[in-house]
Amino acid sequence: MVCRVTTFAFEGVEAQPVDVQVQLVGGNPAFHVVGLPDKAVGESRERVRAALMSLGLALPPKRVIVNLAPADLPKEGSHYDLAIALALLAILGVIPQDQLTRYAAMGELSLDGRLCETAGVLPAAMAAEAMGLSLICPAAGGAEAAWSGGDVLPAPSLISLINHFAGRAVLRPPEKGELEEDVIGPDLRDVKGQEGAKRVLEIAAAGGHNLLFCGPPGSGKSMLAQRLPGLLPPLSARELLEVSQIQSVAGLLQRGKLSRTRPFRAPHHSASMAALVGGGIRAKPGEVSLAHHGVLFLDELPEFASQVLDSLRQPLEAGEAVIARANRHVRYPARFQLIAAMNPCRCGGGPGAAACSRGPRCAADYQARISGPFLDRMDLFYETPPVTAMDLALPAPAEGSAEVRARVARAREIQAERLAGAGDQALRPVNADIPAGALDRMIVPDAAGASLLSEAAEKLRLTARGYTRVLKVARTIADLDGAAGVRRVHLAEALSYRHRPAAEASRPGEGALAR
Repeated sequence: MVCRVTTFAFEGVEAQPVDVQVQLVGGNPAFHVVGLPDKAVGESRERVRAALMSLGLALPPKRVIVNLAPADLPKEGSHYDLAIALALLAILGVIPQDQLTRYAAMGELSLDGRLCETAGVLPAAMAAEAMGLSLICPAAGGAEAAWSGGDVLPAPSLISLINHFAGRAVLRPPEKGELEEDVIGPDLRDVKGQEGAKRVLEIAAAGGHNLLFCGPPGSGKSMLAQRLPGLLPPLSARELLEVSQIQSVAGLLQRGKLSRTRPFRAPHHSASMAALVGGGIRAKPGEVSLAHHGVLFLDELPEFASQVLDSLRQPLEAGEAVIARANRHVRYPARFQLIAAMNPCRCGGGPGAAACSRGPRCAADYQARISGPFLDRMDLFYETPPVTAMDLALPAPAEGSAEVRARVARAREIQAERLAGAGDQALRPVNADIPAGALDRMIVPDAAGASLLSEAAEKLRLTARGYTRVLKVARTIADLDGAAGVRRVHLAEALSYRHRPAAEASRPGEGALAR
């Protein structure tokens, strides 16, 4: 007799159904798990055997064959324990087999039969609901699974499941975890001076544009970047679900608590390519995916390994991170807004004692660590001037994050209506993601603006990507002004943010604007 229980394998954030087939056959006593299991899945035989023994149940002196179908799909993780244990309990007659056909199961077993919390409960519950099944999961993951809207059976242990199916006790459906409303976080009022930097930060927030700050140490680059999430609107229902699935697979959802605040990830510059993009022996989402629908902040940009930075080029364009394996490809969503900060040179490049003593060559060598194609994917460049003691002595600015956030929200509403009215489905309803086929319809400069852009494109040697990004930034500036069309003044401001750090003027490609 073969007993079957449904569980799930994860490909990216997608839960793929796996049919756990268990059979007892004659021969010397043994316990075999087949179907491309990894080390954690293979070791489930010892956890399952010990958990059953803790209940006073012993496996019969036969060979136990566990097949995880489809057999050509790699199986990773410890969450297969519960499905294997339930199938064995059905074979032993402890649980009626016909009752298990209505359930999918996932969870790790401890040696005493308790169910341990596992990652990926939310996407598994959503997949189970789509299949018309209820999900059996550890009690610790019940609040998370409840967000799927399907039927969930949270169990603290194997014995509680046995009592539930025997009718001796009833496991209650879980309640949804806490939903934390959007939190503004650090206020823009804390930043004194840098009015120009605040303006470019507002433009970046309104249009979802990538931004690079370049300036001496202590000029407020990191402070400005950390306040960007407070300018962004809260996650929509669809975005919240996507972000929560990624966090669930990564094991970052605590007690099913969701938040409408957009993610803000700031990895250290020693981060590896696998940490940033995703991967590893067991593929996990990287920082770019954990920043999905949020902000990825790279401080001290040239200190990152050049190969690590260049690995961001594909996610920046495609909105997803693709991890290639010998027998499969794993895809994680990665539609994020990139904010970066850097010093002009390794010495700092600030005034007075912090000034560079090695001349332009120091800045050129330092900035050469960043490739031209990577910089070409940045929409906005801004050089932050030093903050003086006079700036710090000024009272706090009258305008803070709340006022800027309101303007950003109005601009984003305009963009969403424009994209919806034109029938275009962008990855995000912001100007940074206007589809290529819609550029000519949505961004039409006036005659003076078109003339300026044509002249600037030739003088600055803009690439095709740089040209379109200037148009998108100009469209955002016009939206913030409440203007229906893109005028010369909007394009002039967008072009002023297109120049790269000073040392870039000596490289082929886009030059720096005259100062």
